[in-house]
Amino acid sequence: MILYVLIGVLVLAVGGCACVVWAARGGPRWVRAVAAVTLLGGEVVREGRRRSLRRGGGNGDASSDG
Repeated sequence: MILYVLIGVLVLAVGGCACVVWAARGGPRWVRAVAAVTLLGGEVVREGRRRSLRRGGGNGDASSDG
């Protein structure tokens, strides 16, 4: 079941990226709308990551164990 969810998320992400490229080349209105939603989603994820790192909830990318 989780595999189907992950495949669905992957298909949505690839489709959103394709719409961003198509919209940059002057696609139809619905493509520009999907591209805008995709870019907005990326901004939301980035902002959430920044806030998480500022609070110290990062995954240890910059830390070392030894």
